[in-house]
Amino acid sequence: MITLTDIAYVRSGVADLDAAVRFATGIVGLELAAPTEIGVAHLRADHRHHCLALVEGPSGVIASGFSVADAGALAAAETELERAGITVRRGSAQEARSRRVREFIAFDDPFGNRLELVSQQEIITRPVAFTRPAGITEFGHLCLDAPDVYEAHRFWSTRFNARVSDWIGDAACLLRIDPVHHKLAVFKADKPGLCHMNFQVASIDDVFRNWHFLVDHGVQIEMGPGRHPQSTAIFLYFLGPEGFTYEYSFGVRRIEDDAAWIPRTFDPEEIGSIDMWLGPVKRVSSQAQLQPKKVGVPAS
Repeated sequence: MITLTDIAYVRSGVADLDAAVRFATGIVGLELAAPTEIGVAHLRADHRHHCLALVEGPSGVIASGFSVADAGALAAAETELERAGITVRRGSAQEARSRRVREFIAFDDPFGNRLELVSQQEIITRPVAFTRPAGITEFGHLCLDAPDVYEAHRFWSTRFNARVSDWIGDAACLLRIDPVHHKLAVFKADKPGLCHMNFQVASIDDVFRNWHFLVDHGVQIEMGPGRHPQSTAIFLYFLGPEGFTYEYSFGVRRIEDDAAWIPRTFDPEEIGSIDMWLGPVKRVSSQAQLQPKKVGVPAS
């Protein structure tokens, strides 16, 4: 079994890089790292060098990254995946540098989502220079799309150390790799893609201040403010350029006694099963997965 230690980053292709960067900095509040390569913008939210890389080119999610402990763990993961019949590609030194990792491997899940496992993701010790006071504390989780969330659970729980925290019927599977209720979620959809990227904020006040800020700036609110009964998190989803959905949230549940936790099932059609505050709910927008030209080759 492959042990994931954390989420690492999202890598997203954008046709209009300048517009996407303006939104990520001026609206979301992320720090833009000093440019080091043409056509790639690195955005920072916490101790990581970046958690979001915007890559100029075709619009769509390129890859979702996860960390493993070290080079040995990465090599073992590569061997295990190949033995399972999964096509794996080692990233080049130049590609690893763009991701600010020592090395990485790339492969597809059974549904076509491009995944990357990385070792030695770079960290930065200085405080984040946020471009506005959104209250962001960290990159919280990411959510992928798949046509069958039970098959997705089987993939993540048998190949990796992901454990299901809760089910939302056959619409979503919420998975943890540490005490946080979920660092990864899989939502039901016809095609692979990134459902949303989450940033934790410091307080409930930040959620509501951000809500007013987004409304004042004409940003499309997709859902919230509300409160999820599964994770207890107070949430706010909003739409960025090129179909990329962001989320702010506060107050996510932690599962400290892993052995004692029993996953629950919520009916998505039941009132209050998505939002305890009974606000309007909807399926938020997803950014479609870019399909590489050749099997086993990262899109960028």
